[in-house]
Amino acid sequence: MKTSQLIDALAADPKPQGLSLGARFCLALGLGALASVCLFLAIAGPRADIATAAHTLRFDLKFVDTLALALPSALLALRLLRPDARPGALVLAFLAPFLLLGAAVVAELTLVPADLWGAKLIGTNAVHCLAIIPLLSIAPLAALLFAMREGAPQNPGVAGALAGAVAAGIAATLYASNCPDDSPLFVASWYPLATLIVVAVGAAAGVRLLRW
Repeated sequence: MKTSQLIDALAADPKPQGLSLGARFCLALGLGALASVCLFLAIAGPRADIATAAHTLRFDLKFVDTLALALPSALLALRLLRPDARPGALVLAFLAPFLLLGAAVVAELTLVPADLWGAKLIGTNAVHCLAIIPLLSIAPLAALLFAMREGAPQNPGVAGALAGAVAAGIAATLYASNCPDDSPLFVASWYPLATLIVVAVGAAAGVRLLRW
């Protein structure tokens, strides 16, 4: 079926009863995030010094970056569930986490002696980061993909990848409260790598589950 034919058919059909696509998406997002919070509290929980760490710029910047990824990813994923949708200016919002993190890395390299760069980059928790972010992403990714099957995205792989970015953003936000490595060098190295794992899984699942 051509895209134009699908749009005409959707317009001609009576409005379905029950939740709208947007409401389904938001409900799935909320339930998936709640499941991740419960799992996070069960297996890890916030770091012991979180009250003190919350007053440091490096710690706070982690949450700015993770939320700056999750929010535009969610908005764009929802928008692209319609076959006639265009990303528009939302694409530019994806630059925000990279610009912020890039600026933080430059500041870190300026303020920290060069002989400490390697230690800051590797940190103490890299393996934990690569494991727990994908683990905490499972519930929101599965919930979003289930809800998104009601839509008709032009590119199911891209839609699935965006769902993965949303899920990884949620998981990384939770993990940031536990992670003892606050250096932007660490965050810029390991958080994106963990996110790419989830995005790749989401893209592959989207190709299979979101086709129409």
